[in-house]
Amino acid sequence: MLIQTVKSEIVSHLSYIIGNNNEAAVIDPRRDCKIYQQIAKNWGAKINYIFETHRNEDYVTGSLELEKLTGATIFHGPGLPWGFGKIIKDNQEINVGTLKIKALHTPGHSPDSTSYVLYDLESGEEPVIVFTGDTLFVGDVGRTDFLGEKMTPTMSERLYDSINDKLLSLGDGVIVCPAHGSGSVCGGKIREREISTIGIEKKTNPMLNLTKEAFIKQKTSEQHQTPPYFMQMEAYNLNGPPILGEIPTPHPLTPSEFKKTAENSYIIDTRTPAAFGAAHIKDSFSLTPKRLLNVGWVADYNKPILLVVEDLHALDFAADNLFRLGLDKIAGYLEGGLEAWYKQGLPIAKNGLLSVHELRKMIEANQEITILDVRREKEWNDGHIKGAMRIYLGHLPKQTDEISKDKPIVVMCKTGNRSSFGTSILLRAGFDNVYNCLGGIEAWVKAGFKLTKS
Repeated sequence: MLIQTVKSEIVSHLSYIIGNNNEAAVIDPRRDCKIYQQIAKNWGAKINYIFETHRNEDYVTGSLELEKLTGATIFHGPGLPWGFGKIIKDNQEINVGTLKIKALHTPGHSPDSTSYVLYDLESGEEPVIVFTGDTLFVGDVGRTDFLGEKMTPTMSERLYDSINDKLLSLGDGVIVCPAHGSGSVCGGKIREREISTIGIEKKTNPMLNLTKEAFIKQKTSEQHQTPPYFMQMEAYNLNGPPILGEIPTPHPLTPSEFKKTAENSYIIDTRTPAAFGAAHIKDSFSLTPKRLLNVGWVADYNKPILLVVEDLHALDFAADNLFRLGLDKIAGYLEGGLEAWYKQGLPIAKNGLLSVHELRKMIEANQEITILDVRREKEWNDGHIKGAMRIYLGHLPKQTDEISKDKPIVVMCKTGNRSSFGTSILLRAGFDNVYNCLGGIEAWVKAGFKLTKS
């Protein structure tokens, strides 16, 4: 038996390819899917099947792209009106060489959620691996809020039943392969470890030790964020996304070409917060590579994107991950970087930069400032700077009117990356006296400064 995990960075997506006797199957493929074809080629295998665990919300599925490349058959669960693929029945079995895949309908996270149990028939009749999608994670379980507040209790009950009646009975030794790792917005407390077993989860996953009533209460009390781009992902993944065949290759643009194209585009600057603060093109969004997922809060699928990057590696990373989010209209990147821009005498914008020591002095001097914390509620509750106000980063574009323009604003997050994005949002909204606190709360604590929980 052959198996390999393929991970996509910013959405912490885990997909899998399995193979045996010159046959292969892929579970939850990503959109840039030639990697599976290459793996299968190295194995001397042909991809015959594609299995979707559910209609994903946070990235574009690669099933149709991979079907076009390989002719493989796509399977998904019932419960939603998919526009492609075939419905796989509960307990239906499909062979891949001497491997057997058995579908288990496990609704809860989504009505169509399906887990796939893998048997290695050369080793016996016992299950070996279960691909759980967003039903069961390492240390957590899937969200149940995507159908709205009224349906959350019902979906939570379905999830509890799916896990306890179908997955836990597979056996303690069965390996759990989920669709997401730590950092995914599809769970709240997914652990760093990306593989587990049923037995380990029964012992260490706090959600699996709750009664049904406590489980439902916990799930209905969770406060998850749902970026607007999820609606586009849901539509793409239900009806089928555009099939492009290749990741769009951004073209280099001279400063004058970039300036002209920017009139009908929006700019994403992936350089460091310090570099962005020192000089950037007016109205750019500051999104470091690891924080590119936050583009989902401001994404406009009808407008082209322009990129300002540090180097070609950062360009490739940005293009790959924007493609996975369905943001295909990349009009180009600034050739020569920002240095080429200002050398042509084109205007630059700036925002203030503060160290935690400078911020501390401003507070001690009783300077009139607004400290804006853009972290999640749990982060805020764990400790924040006394006197700060909180607006979650994703909500900031629609809540800027709650912030006074009459005094300087210092934006805070954990390390200074998200706050750089927040700073760029405020600049675009017409605020001109804005500072990003480099190092954020993490640097504040390391400098020995106190936080409050009040």
